[in-house]
Amino acid sequence: MSFINQLEMKQYLGNALDCVEFKLIRNRSEIDDNTATSFHPEFAHQIFGENECIFGYKDLKIRLFYTAGPLNIYMGLKYTSRIEDIQSDGLKSDDVTGDISKLLTTGCYYTNIDEFLKKLDKEESFVPFGEKIFSWDIEQDNNTRRTFEIYECSVKTPGFLAYHARLQTFLLWFVDAASYIDTTDDQWMFFVAYEKYTSTSNGNTQYATVGYSTVYTYYAYPQNIRPRISQMLVLPPFQSMGIGAQIIETIYNKFNRDDKVVDITVEDPSDDFRRVRNFVDAKLCYALPEFAPEKLKEGFSKEMIEAAKQKYKINPKQCRIVYEILRLKATNVNDPDEYTAYRLCVKKRLNVPHHKQKEDLKKMEKRGVDVTTTAATIPSTEERICQLKEEYEAHEEEYYRIINRLKLRAH
Repeated sequence: MSFINQLEMKQYLGNALDCVEFKLIRNRSEIDDNTATSFHPEFAHQIFGENECIFGYKDLKIRLFYTAGPLNIYMGLKYTSRIEDIQSDGLKSDDVTGDISKLLTTGCYYTNIDEFLKKLDKEESFVPFGEKIFSWDIEQDNNTRRTFEIYECSVKTPGFLAYHARLQTFLLWFVDAASYIDTTDDQWMFFVAYEKYTSTSNGNTQYATVGYSTVYTYYAYPQNIRPRISQMLVLPPFQSMGIGAQIIETIYNKFNRDDKVVDITVEDPSDDFRRVRNFVDAKLCYALPEFAPEKLKEGFSKEMIEAAKQKYKINPKQCRIVYEILRLKATNVNDPDEYTAYRLCVKKRLNVPHHKQKEDLKKMEKRGVDVTTTAATIPSTEERICQLKEEYEAHEEEYYRIINRLKLRAH
């Protein structure tokens, strides 16, 4: 062994987002089939640190294979050499297996491909857990039809928690700042989506895991509940198919029939989830008479809040967003007065936190508090005008994406 120079050292530093490869395996032929769908993680900082790098391996490939239905896991490493093999100055390669195994429930993954294949051979016996509550078909451009189903489960559903332990391992790779939930708490509900397909090898009906959402049912005084959507994940091979929107709408339908439900909230939503939720809520409220174009132009109203809450358990804050989306859809942007009225309406709402900051500052001054430091953080009128313009334009761009999606759906 010998020491290596800096250029050679770089060959032993890999980006985890490139090194890690996922596959959802339906049959043996997909194991080494380069044309089979594979995908890479969006995040790796919770496993490999903020820089998302792995040191000590040349040409590293980390294979994380899941059987498509029950999600039995295989983890395997491939590389041409390790840093320990070529130098003697004490450098050690990262413990990749150990780092990843921390997020995998003990005993629920395989490092031997033959053991994994034995599990794969039993794939056809897998059936979804819980109760089927919705199913739908998606027609693709090649005139093929795919069938999807959503099942409701709880922590008490027989066999489900072991399956969920494997399902949740995707979270840290695909949801920023995600964490595992406490499955000993029976207030959790689970909504899992599957694709129902026909096996090409034997013609039998089988199921592939597609995605899921968790909902926590909080108590609301005096004898009510307030469900909160906590997690949402649609696996990459199934994204951009409207599945996330369908899961949300199915959750709505589940709770809309319950008079004890006050409203449905969301816990710290990601940007992607927020967009899907806004689309679903706008689609639902669009058909309500309280959101007719002529009423939207009159301004945000209590009638809209009550209708959205009563019909779809949408909370007032979210209802306001829906109102802004649908009012933009109903606005003639070529009419200067109409378009100006809309922009001022949205900007007024966006500017509420800024006005509150200034009011709080005045109250502190009246109490004799030194507000020098706090005042320095509040933008000037000119600065706030620029900020408000940027905030509005970002909202309008996002709203138009939803409006265009609503129009596509209408056709």
